[in-house]
Amino acid sequence: MKTELSRFRVKPGKSEKVDEWMAFLSEHMADVLLTLDQENMYVESIFRDHRDGYEYLYWFSIQGDHGAEVEDSDHWIDKQHLAYWEECVDKSYPPADLTTEVVMIPSAIRAQMKD
Repeated sequence: MKTELSRFRVKPGKSEKVDEWMAFLSEHMADVLLTLDQENMYVESIFRDHRDGYEYLYWFSIQGDHGAEVEDSDHWIDKQHLAYWEECVDKSYPPADLTTEVVMIPSAIRAQMKD
């Protein structure tokens, strides 16, 4: 099982497109949740932050082993998600993977995760 928190910078001028992207994911949550199962993803949350004149998106996830990659998905929701990603995420800024120090998951919940 892996627990991750990664930061990605948004391209300048794409804030409204990010608004649209996040609304899209929220409005199609039933389909989003179907694809998470293929990825063996237990939790995935997106956070947003503005600092030093830039906008950032942070992805927090808890994922089991041997999940499918979103890039390999044929599901329409993943294709649209990746199209937003391509339009909004600044690839000239290297993503930052924050270091996991402690993971606190109660044993009753951990037992439900199929590692």
